[in-house]
Amino acid sequence: MWVSEISLGTMTFGGKDHPVYRTMGALGQEQVNQVVGTALDAGVNFIDTADVYADGESEEMLGRAIGQRRRDVVLATKLMAPVGSGPNDQGLSRLHVMRALEDSLRRLKTDYVDLYQIHNYDHVTPLEETLSALDDAVRQGKVRYIGCSNLAAWQISKALGISKLHNQAKFVANQTHYSLVSRDAERDLVPMAEDEGLSLTVWSPLAGGFLSGKFDRGGMTTEQDSRRAQVGVDFVQFDEEKGFKVVDVLRVVAARHEVSPSRAAIAWLLAQRAVTSVIVGARKLEQLTDNIAASDLALTEQDLAELDEVSRPPVAYPNWIQQAFGPARIPASNVA
Repeated sequence: MWVSEISLGTMTFGGKDHPVYRTMGALGQEQVNQVVGTALDAGVNFIDTADVYADGESEEMLGRAIGQRRRDVVLATKLMAPVGSGPNDQGLSRLHVMRALEDSLRRLKTDYVDLYQIHNYDHVTPLEETLSALDDAVRQGKVRYIGCSNLAAWQISKALGISKLHNQAKFVANQTHYSLVSRDAERDLVPMAEDEGLSLTVWSPLAGGFLSGKFDRGGMTTEQDSRRAQVGVDFVQFDEEKGFKVVDVLRVVAARHEVSPSRAAIAWLLAQRAVTSVIVGARKLEQLTDNIAASDLALTEQDLAELDEVSRPPVAYPNWIQQAFGPARIPASNVA
C-alpha cells in the first residue's frame, strides 16, 4: 500500500457545539468538502480520522465528502477513546472493537477501512484479546491493515510478537507525535520502527500551531482565531522556552527559501528517514495548500544541521551508554 507523504487530518471537521472540538476548527460540510477535494486534487491520498473526533461527526462528514472518490483514498480511522457513557463504550475489548468498527463503517459510508488503528494503550484489556479481534476484522475483509497510535516502543514490540506467535495480522503502521520541539520519538519509537519495518506517520507536526511562527514570547499572535490563541495552550507538551529558540532558527531557514515556517517545519520531518507521512490539518484552504507544498521543499544540509542543533534533545539512558561503547569491536586477531 502506497500513501502520500502528506496526509490529511480531520480533527477540524465538525464539532461546532462541542466544548473541545469547536476550538479545533468546527468546519461545516461545505468547508469539509472543499478541504477534502483540494487535498485529493493535490495528490494527497491518505486521510486520517477517528471515531472520537467531534463525537463521530468528523467521520460522518468525511464519508460524505469522499463520496464517489472512495477508491482514491487510503482511509484510516482509530478507536479506543470513550464514544458513549457506558462501560463498554471505550477501550480495546473484543466487544468494543467490533462495535466501534461497525459504527465507523456506517458513519464513513464504506464497507471497509484501509487502516484501522488503536488510538492508545488499554491497560485493562489483554493485548491478545485486542489483536485477535483486529485479526478477525482483517479476515472478514472489513479492515485491510492494522496500526497503532500513542503506544510505547515496548508495547508495540510486544504486540508484534503476539501477532507473529499466533499467525495474526500485525501492526504495519505507527502514528506518533513528532516535531522540531517534540523529538521524544527518536529515543525508542523511531529506532523500533526502523528495525521492525513499521511505517511512521506523524501527528501535530507543528506542535499545535506553535511552529507556524505566529506566536511570540509575550503570548501575542497574528492569528487570534487559532486554537492555541483561543484556549491559551495546546495539549501537546514541550519546553516552550527552548521552543522559541527553535522557532528563531526555523524563521531563518524559512526565509532562506522564501516559504512559511510551517512549510519548513514539515519539510524537516519529511527529511527524517523513518517518517512515512506527515498528517496536516487545516481550518483554511490556504493553510492546507501551504502545508501540502512542504512535500516539494528540499532543505539543504545547512538547513537540517541548524535545525537539528537547536532542537536536539538530550540523549536518554541507556542510549547514551550504548552510543559511547557501540563503536568498540573485537580485535581482528581474536576472531577465530
